[in-house]
Amino acid sequence: MSFLLFALSVFLSLQQPISSSSSSNQFAIDGTVLELNDSNFDAAISSFDYVFVDFYAPWCTHCKRLSPELDKAAPVLARLKDPVVIAKVNADKFTHLANKYEIDGFPTLKIFAHGVPTDYYGPRKTDLLVRFLKKFAAPDVAVLNSDSSISDFVEAAGTDFPIYVGFGLNESVISNLAIKYKKKAWFSVAKDFSEDVMVLYDFDKVPALVCLHPNYSEQSIFYGPFEGQSILQ
Repeated sequence: MSFLLFALSVFLSLQQPISSSSSSNQFAIDGTVLELNDSNFDAAISSFDYVFVDFYAPWCTHCKRLSPELDKAAPVLARLKDPVVIAKVNADKFTHLANKYEIDGFPTLKIFAHGVPTDYYGPRKTDLLVRFLKKFAAPDVAVLNSDSSISDFVEAAGTDFPIYVGFGLNESVISNLAIKYKKKAWFSVAKDFSEDVMVLYDFDKVPALVCLHPNYSEQSIFYGPFEGQSILQ
């Protein structure tokens, strides 16, 4: 019995450091705004695909106005299929990070996509911020493989941007346009779909590019040629 207890204690002692040392366990996507500093910044950035960072100063009036907007946006962005984590850094205190990322005004906002920072100059009100970051984090071209995935994509895209669905199109055909107009429209290609979908979106042959304008309850269909700017005209 004593040997069994000894073996069990050794096993547990070997297991505990492994779980506690994992950087992925240090943070969670729980809808709160992370407070980062010199010691945990790099770990946080490497733990998530998308991190929106507010480099602020406590005395900054504009920073104080932005803070509640970020608090409201954080839980919404955490629930996205491709979640965006919101974080804050007191750049007035943690000057090493401020110098590293060339922070010379407050607030300075940056989006870290897979660890690569990009300056953010977009809207700061909650609804507009969420709309922008939701679009930023989405794939350039979504690949849809069923009727349900098509309807889910259209529903999730919402009504803020035009929606393009390429039926029977390879993603490479519209990938350049999707990258160029990423901030202005949703792009997808449907690989597998039923005749019911063809009836629903009112096209009778493939390949076909269906464009939905949710805000205006309009729909248009393009049968080619699928080259350059003509797709969006």
